[in-house]
Amino acid sequence: VQLQASGGGLVQAGGSLRLSCAASERTFTSYAMGWFRQAPGKEREFVAHISWTGLTTDYADSVKGRFTISRDGTKNTMYLQMASLKPEDTAVYYCAADERGGTLLSEYEFWGQGTLVTVSS
Repeated sequence: VQLQASGGGLVQAGGSLRLSCAASERTFTSYAMGWFRQAPGKEREFVAHISWTGLTTDYADSVKGRFTISRDGTKNTMYLQMASLKPEDTAVYYCAADERGGTLLSEYEFWGQGTLVTVSS
């Protein structure tokens, strides 16, 4: 099972970025998926989750209303559209997948390598 995250970069506060997570077909069609992030000196934290059907989504309070998680079965890809970015959103963002994935790190077995998002003030 392989996950490949991409789309990170440097953006000014208030700007937008879209992260992508490409997954193998088996992973994508049967697994829930999530985004987590880890800022320098901090623990990895939950950002967003999407069910395997795509019908259920959850967000951390800190990103609710600014970030949108989605998945495209035709491209085997999950996305995180990030808007109104703040300097505190700066972190390495990781995508994850698991049959029973939810909002907890411990619920995910498979992880991507991470992509760095830097938001300047």
